[in-house]
Amino acid sequence: MSEPAAVLAGLGAHVPPRTVTNEELSRRMDTSDAWIVQRTGIRQRHWADPGVATSDLAVEAGHRALKSAGTAGPDDIGMVIVATATPDTQCPATAPDVAARLGLGTIAALDVSAGCSGFVYALATASAALVAGYAERVLVIGAETFRPFLDPADRSTAVIFGDGAGAVVLRRGTADEPGAIVSVDLGADGTLKELVGIPGNGSRHRSTDRPPDPADQYLFMHGKEVFVHAVRRMAQSSSAVLAQAGWSVGQVDHVVGHQANLRILHALAKQLGVDGERLVRHLDQVGNTSAASIPLALADAAAQGRFQAGDRLLLTAFGAGLTWGSVALTWPGIALA
Repeated sequence: MSEPAAVLAGLGAHVPPRTVTNEELSRRMDTSDAWIVQRTGIRQRHWADPGVATSDLAVEAGHRALKSAGTAGPDDIGMVIVATATPDTQCPATAPDVAARLGLGTIAALDVSAGCSGFVYALATASAALVAGYAERVLVIGAETFRPFLDPADRSTAVIFGDGAGAVVLRRGTADEPGAIVSVDLGADGTLKELVGIPGNGSRHRSTDRPPDPADQYLFMHGKEVFVHAVRRMAQSSSAVLAQAGWSVGQVDHVVGHQANLRILHALAKQLGVDGERLVRHLDQVGNTSAASIPLALADAAAQGRFQAGDRLLLTAFGAGLTWGSVALTWPGIALA
């Protein structure tokens, strides 16, 4: 009998209706469409309107994933995990509110904060819960609203990040089923925490007597250093997770990397020896959506019919912390809501 495993059973995605093009941004700051596309590959992104929070996007994506999975009611889901770097509040967590608004009752609900690696970390947490028998189905959501945390005068971040949410339903199944998570690799290096983050509102800054600096409320990023570490760590993690799965790079049908920067994706593909046709790209339409980027890319590729049941997928991400992680899984026969 095959070993128990987490199996992908549903998929949903949602982005705010407001589209912000490179041309629009070029009218506000010292940049241009050509500059943004050349350095990032991003052509547009979606920003949430004022008053719209991360939970609002998460609820919509979660609803669509539940519909995709064909869940009959609240008794079908045993846990909700929301991966986000932009929660509604520092306390309480966003996931309990999302679970309540989805009508899922008093089930376990928690946030995962691992920056742009958050969705991969959440998949690993959900997979462990399912394999251990804690739950029969888990809803995993990656959701972000970065617009309020972007300095409008900082083109190194303001042109990159977008808002959105993507979600999957995982069920307890067996490792030989299409959709099964085959292997997981995670890592972190806190000695490099100063490369990217939002310093304000944490206990470190609030514990000092100095007046708050307005700049601390905005996301900062040392782009060149992040680029180098992102490529190296995602390549290493990808190799590790493929070795665990017993797959060669040539056996991977699709590589879904964190959609941060097209140059990073191309450098990762070169490191792994993956041709461009197997590389999933979605950031040109939505920008860097942090923890939402991988599920949004999965939903976009699935909607285009790129995935077939049984295809082998490599997911890999890198984010603040520094954190990184990869997942190897096969693709199931599922329908998008």
